[in-house]
Amino acid sequence: MVVLTLVLAAIGFVLLVVSLATGSVLWAWGCIVVCGLGAVILLASALSVRRPDNDSPYAGRGAEREGVER
Repeated sequence: MVVLTLVLAAIGFVLLVVSLATGSVLWAWGCIVVCGLGAVILLASALSVRRPDNDSPYAGRGAEREGVER
């Protein structure tokens, strides 16, 4: 998913350059839409990686150290 986000960022950059070169607002809105889509995909990817997996062998390891003072 990160590769898809990088591709969308590159497309957004190209749209930004085209927008600046032509002076067209339509290309600028295309850049905003593509970059927004990339940001949503990146956020979804980051949240899916951080979601705890209850079937993981490391699930609940924090409970072992609850009584330990630092």
